[in-house]
Amino acid sequence: MNLQLADQLNALDAAEWDRLAANAGLFMQRQWLTALHDSGCATAATGWQPLPIWSEQHGQLQGLAPAWLKSHSRGEYVFDWAWAEAWQRAGLDYYPKLLLASPFTPVTGQRLLGQGEARAALIGGLQQVVADYQLSSAHVLFPAAEELELLQQAGWLVRHGVQFHWQNQGYADFDAFLAALSQSKRKKIRQERRKVRDAGISIQVLRGAEITDLHWQFFERCYRQTYLEHRSPPYLNLDFFRMAGRLLPSHCVLFIASRGDQPIAASWCLQDGSTLYGRYWGALESVDCLHFELCYYSAIEYAIAHALQCFEGGAQGEHKLARGFVPVGTCSAHWIADPRFRTALSDWLARERRAVQDYRETLFLHTAYKTPCAAD
Repeated sequence: MNLQLADQLNALDAAEWDRLAANAGLFMQRQWLTALHDSGCATAATGWQPLPIWSEQHGQLQGLAPAWLKSHSRGEYVFDWAWAEAWQRAGLDYYPKLLLASPFTPVTGQRLLGQGEARAALIGGLQQVVADYQLSSAHVLFPAAEELELLQQAGWLVRHGVQFHWQNQGYADFDAFLAALSQSKRKKIRQERRKVRDAGISIQVLRGAEITDLHWQFFERCYRQTYLEHRSPPYLNLDFFRMAGRLLPSHCVLFIASRGDQPIAASWCLQDGSTLYGRYWGALESVDCLHFELCYYSAIEYAIAHALQCFEGGAQGEHKLARGFVPVGTCSAHWIADPRFRTALSDWLARERRAVQDYRETLFLHTAYKTPCAAD
């Protein structure tokens, strides 16, 4: 295998990337990642320097790792700020670090695009980049299970986390879903949905070509407003939403809340295969329980109507438990260059892993369902 490294995403042949990523899921597709870059959201200027690594054999592309050189840890959803602080206290630089992930997207899926020897070569390539450029570390976030096993075999440290996903049990409609919940949780959800209706709010669902540029402009305004209210700069911009809508129209689902003819809030989901992914939302005015309606209940209703198997509502959020979501384990893998830090982090991760396991088992005691769920 011959390994190559570039500092831009368009260094790779588009057709070859598409071939390798055919079964990798939406968030490692060329169109998704280049939209993030070309819109200015994930670039060197924002701390996301593209650094794709690929392997060739006999002149043919065999594997691809769309990696990034990161100067911070924002937009990753696997929090390593304490690690960076430990490096700093030791008089060392944690940044830049090497990252293999889909920016701003806490979704598990394939990260090493390729098969067999190509994936092993890419893992070695990530480690080699760390050594050659004297980086602190490399990180693969939310990899598929078979990739995690390969990374672990190569000496990478594994970190465990928890997300909350809604899983379709073959419900005929939303009422059938509610019937599976305990009486108190069922009553609470009906009360929350009624508050939105009583406020005169209706929900419109748009998909693909139904989403016009005016809809994207409105959604971006809502999204930006909500970020600013939380005193945080938004990661994404209108150019990105427009590109995603143009390049990936069949994946886009927009939920718009209106009072009469006046839209006041919106949420954006992405459908890929049998899964719906909740990504962002925003509102121009505050309405009690509207966040739950737009970000959870309308999306669950959509998933049931389209026979989708799973709705992933994003990272974190214990409040999702009372609304029919269940805890699901997530993982990441980490290559630490300094053997002293590698040993210290290995011990720390072992303790954290036990704590995460206990936490997840406790969460299962408090799901919304009448029949208790069990951890896998």
